[in-house]
Amino acid sequence: MLTKTVTRLNVPGPKARSVMARDGRVVSSAYGRVADFVMDHGRGSEVFDVDGNRYVDFVAGIAVNSTGHSHPQVVQAIQEQAEKFLHISSDYYHDEWVRLSERLAGIAPFEEQAHVFLGNSGTEAVEAAIKLAQYHTGRRRFIGFLSAFHGRTLGSLAFTASKTVQRKGFQTIPFVSHAPYPNAFRPLLAVQPDDEDYGDTVVNYIEQVMFKGLTPPEEVAAILVEPIQGEGGYVVPPASFFPRLREVCDRHSVLLIVDEVQAGMGRTGKWWAIEHTGVEPDVVCTAKGIASGIPLGGIIARKSVMDWPAGAHGNTYGGNPIACAAALATIDVLENGGMQNAREQGAYMMARFREMADRHPSIGDVRGRGLMIGVELVKDKTALEIAPDLRNRVVQIAFEHGLLLMGAGVNTMRIIPPLVITRDLVDEGLDIFEYALTLAEEEML
Repeated sequence: MLTKTVTRLNVPGPKARSVMARDGRVVSSAYGRVADFVMDHGRGSEVFDVDGNRYVDFVAGIAVNSTGHSHPQVVQAIQEQAEKFLHISSDYYHDEWVRLSERLAGIAPFEEQAHVFLGNSGTEAVEAAIKLAQYHTGRRRFIGFLSAFHGRTLGSLAFTASKTVQRKGFQTIPFVSHAPYPNAFRPLLAVQPDDEDYGDTVVNYIEQVMFKGLTPPEEVAAILVEPIQGEGGYVVPPASFFPRLREVCDRHSVLLIVDEVQAGMGRTGKWWAIEHTGVEPDVVCTAKGIASGIPLGGIIARKSVMDWPAGAHGNTYGGNPIACAAALATIDVLENGGMQNAREQGAYMMARFREMADRHPSIGDVRGRGLMIGVELVKDKTALEIAPDLRNRVVQIAFEHGLLLMGAGVNTMRIIPPLVITRDLVDEGLDIFEYALTLAEEEML
């Protein structure tokens, strides 16, 4: 039940409308905007627009602001490094780059010694992983998953399969075949009687259908997969999926690449979402929450896999000192309470969402780990008919009442606040969410 009074904001205000009008004259139309929010500043899990309106932030820059907005420890690290030097290029060495690589290697989700390659973003991390897999294996084919999102550059876009608008009009690399992601709430394949769960069904499809009639396993360099599917709707795969997938990869000498860009860096309560499965990958892609908002991404791979020579891959901004300083401070914050808070607040939020589901006909499913939570909205709980318009209406009403929300997939709400969010802001945000959901249901159901 609601714990606080929910009030409506007068948004967008005059200053916001002015900025938005200027934006429309010069900024590319390729960007999609969720709400008429024009940010002025933020602190922790609160943000303020240019007209002085305050919001609880349940988006965190799409899981980027892991330590919240302008965390003092991160800001101090950036300031101290900025006074030393801003850039030196990856043709030379510097200590922050090495120290960050040491920290990342130390939290790698596999026992073997790790090597690290740093770039600027998640899509660059995926591109590096694709190139590394081809170089290491000498193979050219890959397997990805339907509803996945791995980026928008042409290599990563070949794996991305969440929305047609992201692929329409572009020619991607042709060597990627897609399997259904094991979404047990909305399965695309019929579960077979001998299967333990839908994870078995999907892996059996890869082996019995794809490997036999579409993609020869001896030509597959790697399988690229999200431990929890992000843009596809915050889908947590069944327990059997990753152990079976790892066994298949080992049997056919295929690399297992996990895209932890959204799910990693403590968001699920562990450094990496794959750690919840007990499976060790060969390559990890990371970005988003790694540096609290400073652009940074990279891959962490087994030393035996990262065997390419000097010059095989590179990046002018790789190991940028400002980004490395921010990342080192971010890791400190997450290690010293941030991940624990993600576990505690995430469990509390999941419980409140499930309690909401008892009185709201539109909540079809609540799923997730830590502070990576998906709430799937439906028109009817029996037929499970999707409700994308309802979901989008909830986003708008919540914005008008002081909560930033964002959808994932066709009809799921993603809940990804900063990992340092406090209980009082969790409650305030959940109250606004339920209020917005109530109004939207009254309008549309």
